[in-house]
Amino acid sequence: MAPKRPGGAGAFPKPVESTAPAKPDPSELYAALDLGTNSCRMLIAQPKGSQFHVVDSFSKSVQLGHGLERTGRLSRASMGRTVAALRVCQQKIKRHGVKRMRLVATEACRRAQNARTFIKHVERETGLSLEIIQPEEEARLAVISCAPLVSTRTEQLLVVDIGGGSTELVWIDLSSVPNRDRPRAIMRLHAGFHTVESPFPAAKVVDWISVPLGVATLRDQFSDVEDDAARYALMSWFFEENLAEFAPYKDEQEREGFQIVGTSGTVTTVAASHLGLKRYDRTKVDGLRMTSDQIEAVIRKYLEMGPVGRRRDPRIGQDRQALIMSGAAILQALLRCWPTDRLSVADRGLREGLLYAQMSAEGVLEDGPF
Repeated sequence: MAPKRPGGAGAFPKPVESTAPAKPDPSELYAALDLGTNSCRMLIAQPKGSQFHVVDSFSKSVQLGHGLERTGRLSRASMGRTVAALRVCQQKIKRHGVKRMRLVATEACRRAQNARTFIKHVERETGLSLEIIQPEEEARLAVISCAPLVSTRTEQLLVVDIGGGSTELVWIDLSSVPNRDRPRAIMRLHAGFHTVESPFPAAKVVDWISVPLGVATLRDQFSDVEDDAARYALMSWFFEENLAEFAPYKDEQEREGFQIVGTSGTVTTVAASHLGLKRYDRTKVDGLRMTSDQIEAVIRKYLEMGPVGRRRDPRIGQDRQALIMSGAAILQALLRCWPTDRLSVADRGLREGLLYAQMSAEGVLEDGPF
C-alpha cells in the first residue's frame, strides 16, 4: 500500500571536516545530533567564514528500531544501546562546553508507541533533550546540505535520503533559476517547501514524499525470505510500489538537465566499493558521480558475494551486510523509475543541515547562503 503523501531550492563551500587548529572558544561551538532508526550520529563544529570546521564527531549503530515493525515499540535492549551512545555524546558536548545545539530523532521515534517515554528516559539519564522532527523538516535539511553538489546545468533535481526507517524524496524544478544561482536557490528552501514571496530566483518543489521504508524497515519486511537474490528483488519491487503517489513517478524525464543526488550510508558504501577503498575516505566519496552501470556492477558483486562474503568485506562489515542489500534494493528501484546516466554521492545529510540552519539563524556565517 502506498504511503499517504503529506500535504502541501553561488553554492556554498563544502564543510571542512577536519579538526580546528586551535582549541575553539565554546561560545562559537554548535552541536547537531541525528538519532535515526539504525544510527546515532553527532557533529560538533565552529563556524568559519561561510562554512564550518568539525571539532568533534560521533557515529554508532544503535539499531533503535530493531523489532519495531513487529511490536510497534522500541525494545528495552534497543533503548539501552541508544542511551549508552547518547551518554558518549553528552560527554563530548560537556567536554567542549557546547551551549548551542539541536538534537533530533526521526522515523523510529515518530512511529514507536513508547517514543515519548523513551525521550523522557533519555533526558533523565543523559540530560539531553531530544526533539522528534517531522518528515518534511528531515527532507528539507537533507536537501539544503546537498546543495553544493548540484550542477549549475541541472534543471530537474531529485534528492534522495535513504534512512534506517524511512526514505525521503524531494523533486525540485530549477529550470526558471539562472544557472549560477541554482545551488543557492536550493539553500533558500530552509524556510519550507512551499512557495513564498521572494526577490530571488526560486527553486520550485514539485513534490516530496516520505516513504516509511528505510534500510532497516525494508529488511524487516522481508526477513522471512531465505533466498538472498529473491529477497533483494522483492524488496526492490515493493519499494517501487510505494512510490505510486509521488507525482513525478510516471513522468518521463529527459536525461539532459536531470540529476539525482543520493545521501545515505547505502550510497556512500556503494561508492566506496566502486572505488575499491580498503579504508573509507570521505574526501574521495563525497561529490563522486557514479554511472548507473557502475552502481549495477557493485550491486551484482554484492549478490555474488552472498551474506558471508559481505560480512567479510571491510567496506560493509558484520553490522551492515543485511542493511546494504535493502539499501541497494531502494537504489535500484530509483534507477529503474528514473533512468539516468549518473548519480551524485553525498556524504552529508541531516547533521550538516542542522548545523547550517543553526549558524545561519544566528548570523555567524559570513556571506551565508541563507
